[in-house]
Amino acid sequence: MSQAPDVPASGSTAPPARHPVDEVLRPARLGLLGLQHVLVMYTGCVTVPLVFGAAAKLDTTTIGLLINADLLVAGLVTLIQALGIGGVLGVRLPVVAGATFTAVTPMILIAGEYGMQAVYGSMIAAGLFGLLVSVPFARAVRFFPPLVSGSVITVIGLSLIGVAAGLIAGHDSTAKDYATPSHLALAGGIVLLIVLVNRFTRGFLSQLGVLVGLVVGTLVAVPMGLTDFSSVDGVDWFGLAAPFHFGAPRFPIAAVISMCVVMLVTFTESTADMLAVGEMSGRPLSPKDLARGLAADGVSGVLGGIMNGFLDTVFAQNVGLVGMTKVRSRFVAAVAGGILLVLALMPKLGEIIASLPGPVIGGAGLVMFATVTSVGISTLRKVEFEGTGNLLIVAVAIGVGMLPVVAPSFYHAFPTWVQIIGGSAITSATVAAFLLNLLFNHTPGRKKTDVEPEPGAVPASVADSAPAT
Repeated sequence: MSQAPDVPASGSTAPPARHPVDEVLRPARLGLLGLQHVLVMYTGCVTVPLVFGAAAKLDTTTIGLLINADLLVAGLVTLIQALGIGGVLGVRLPVVAGATFTAVTPMILIAGEYGMQAVYGSMIAAGLFGLLVSVPFARAVRFFPPLVSGSVITVIGLSLIGVAAGLIAGHDSTAKDYATPSHLALAGGIVLLIVLVNRFTRGFLSQLGVLVGLVVGTLVAVPMGLTDFSSVDGVDWFGLAAPFHFGAPRFPIAAVISMCVVMLVTFTESTADMLAVGEMSGRPLSPKDLARGLAADGVSGVLGGIMNGFLDTVFAQNVGLVGMTKVRSRFVAAVAGGILLVLALMPKLGEIIASLPGPVIGGAGLVMFATVTSVGISTLRKVEFEGTGNLLIVAVAIGVGMLPVVAPSFYHAFPTWVQIIGGSAITSATVAAFLLNLLFNHTPGRKKTDVEPEPGAVPASVADSAPAT
């Protein structure tokens, strides 16, 4: 429930109703909903430093420090995105930020070629670059109508379903315990529980389906022998790496260029996710709103470079959670950011969450990722297909976007920068949909102009509010 507004004086006009995005819920409800957001994104967030640390041959203690720094930056950026800083930073929507996988491969290559100091020096440079280009990048959002954003959002959800499958069944198909029936049954039970909670409960409880699934699934996993909290004892209660843990940053030109490309790719991911949340929240984004959100991504680069963290993007799984729960308050995301900060400073608590069984996380993730796909399909309903080339645009964008998902090594023979762009399902789908939309709908002799989206749709309001250039 929102806080009761002040009662206006007799004869005065009542204040306008508060938008659901700005609704302040009761503390207990805020806490539970914020925790739910953290639980669904935590594994994905900490996987980035785990993968990078192992590839860079860092010791376990150092990887632990990277995880703490990762959570610290994610918490700070989430708070910035949810609450905003003046008129310059934060999209002010219920979005949660976390480390992006897009940066992992370039960081590994930079670490091997130039060392860890260059990794974080190039990250700082990319963050500053992101701050500089956030406004011009955001102005291009008028070229992201439902045709483009719907295609990309659909690919985002589809590409993440494989992540859920890996958590449930395992990643090594040759392993003895791969796709164990009991693991699949556990994940299936969690999906069923989430469905039943949403179908047969009302009010606040219906918004906690994912959290209920995670808690009940973990309890069921204990007698199955799937839980292992032994690593918790060896983790300190408090800990955080000092700034510039690896020494003074270095800025090799090749490394800087590579990370700047990663920043642009990150912008495309965050743009699609923020447009989706704006659509679901009933608060379509203007170019200024989007620029503030993208600038926060830039800040993540600067903070990550200083604090030994990672580049952040808006997490799609949390976008799916907003779609499922219908809770649009940005203060829920702010609470999630606060929880991430606590976990960053108290590694033992973070280790407990990291120990949740894969089938449990995967079962809940499967529902959320599919929800993202559903949002994309819903967005495409606003598109006019009859007598246009829009159906072909959607087909090609989804096809190109799914290539690196079904064939991860598809671009292995190309240069690194091509692998960065083409190897990302989100980025390749965005590029394909964006360019084809320009070709079919923004060049002379096009077949037919898109039917104007219905009032309140993201792109229409964005285009209307776009400043003249």
